[in-house]
Amino acid sequence: MRVFSRKSLGSLCVSAALLALIPVGSALAEAPSNAFVQSLATAAADDPAIAEWYRTTGYEPLWTDADDADRRSAFLTAILAAPDHGLPVARYDATALTDALLAAESEGDRGRAELMMTRAYLAWAHDLTSGVLTPSTVDKGIVRDIPVIDPGTLLKRISAGNPEAVLDWLLPESQAYLNLMKAKIGLEARIAAGGWGVPVEVGRLEPGATGPEVVALRDRLVRMGYLGATSTATYDKAIEAAVVVFQADHGLTADGIFAEATQQELNVPAEDRLKSVLVAMERERWLHFDRSAEMVWVNLPDFHAKILDKGRVVFDTRVVIGKASGDTQSPEFSDMMEHMVVNPSWGVPRSIIVGEYLPQLQQDPNAAGHLRIIDSRGRVVDRAAVDFTAYNASNFPFDMMQPPSDGNALGKVKFMFPNPYNIYLHDTPSKSLFDKEVRAFSHGCIRVARPFDLAYFLLGRQSVDPEGEFQGYIDTGKETTVPLETPLPVHLVYFTAYPDAKGKITYRRDIYGRDAKLYEALVEAGVVMPGLQG
Repeated sequence: MRVFSRKSLGSLCVSAALLALIPVGSALAEAPSNAFVQSLATAAADDPAIAEWYRTTGYEPLWTDADDADRRSAFLTAILAAPDHGLPVARYDATALTDALLAAESEGDRGRAELMMTRAYLAWAHDLTSGVLTPSTVDKGIVRDIPVIDPGTLLKRISAGNPEAVLDWLLPESQAYLNLMKAKIGLEARIAAGGWGVPVEVGRLEPGATGPEVVALRDRLVRMGYLGATSTATYDKAIEAAVVVFQADHGLTADGIFAEATQQELNVPAEDRLKSVLVAMERERWLHFDRSAEMVWVNLPDFHAKILDKGRVVFDTRVVIGKASGDTQSPEFSDMMEHMVVNPSWGVPRSIIVGEYLPQLQQDPNAAGHLRIIDSRGRVVDRAAVDFTAYNASNFPFDMMQPPSDGNALGKVKFMFPNPYNIYLHDTPSKSLFDKEVRAFSHGCIRVARPFDLAYFLLGRQSVDPEGEFQGYIDTGKETTVPLETPLPVHLVYFTAYPDAKGKITYRRDIYGRDAKLYEALVEAGVVMPGLQG
């Protein structure tokens, strides 16, 4: 007699409606047999967490007893949504699991099917709550700590709780994730319908232009939803307004002129935008913090730092981030901003000392005269007494420091969230860089366009006169550490697709190429989406 039967499992054609109706069947075993236990124990031997769970529970089944029908059907139904989440379906394929259950002819088969279900559940739970990928193995600039729920906790919850409630608990809670999933489904439908039409290959277009090139732009904007149906062949106010909104949605200068950068972004195909959304959903699965809390939010490809409070932007400033080349890319991580330093000294990072300044000093000992050379005991070194040509990058024994000054590389204030990567937000004397559209020029730290306003905002959380207090620190000319009475979470993130305050997805350029790497890694992990082949 089969351990499972069509009667006990329902028809099990893989659809949510049918799986949700799987009944409890009399043919299912009522208690673990010796053959079931031996089979399950042998199959689980190479997975310590699962083996320990079943030993602790006396090999009580989670999925394959008559009383497990609700749990079994809830899980099989839940994993049908794997494609909607952009997850690797083969890791927890409802069809494969169902086939294994139906094919079970013996208690030994039943034990192996039990283990398949448990492994699939743990994989599903992990991927939803911690992501499919280990990001640091894909790109070394992603140094985020990602919480992972202990398998024992996951098994305890599903064994003791309402299965549908437990499976809902696993789903990412952020509104951003839901908006991204909605965008993903919409993009898939658009791709199936032919995408956004023919790319617009024209020269510069400005309001008032007419002709077939304007028609091509018009048609693309209509298909992308930026312009209502119109027969105009003139670059009129409606087209100009649509271009302005498109530019703002893509991090471009919103001037209403259709030039090279706007054309490049307009011609990005829907398939590539879908890839950005899939990666953004994976990134959202890595983030586990209260979105309603006050926080500093720096989306690196957006070149902006914002302070959010209950999801609302209460402060916004342009920033400069790390250069895309070499080891200067700004990393992704979260930490706590604990203090600011007014009139800071700049301790030159070792990589800059040996990579940039040592070659200059070897040519001219008086080079970089704005910097002090410091020995291991903190004393200023007489440059004339040093033969810099005797040293190289591995044995140079000195540090370099720039004292507080108007020309200090850190400007007048830096904002500290101590971390192993020596990354922080700071002022800069190089103000012209904030006028650039793409602002990737630093050695990794985040330069702030409105540093004094940021200082006032932070001090305003603890001072009745934040501007006066800050100016008092500035006027001393001395390096002063100002603690934040209530530390503020800082999140350095990297989203090339992310919803705005109204839930509309906006896009940014993949300046570091990280999203391209992550998408490739998702494909290698088994993620397959309609319309995307690799």
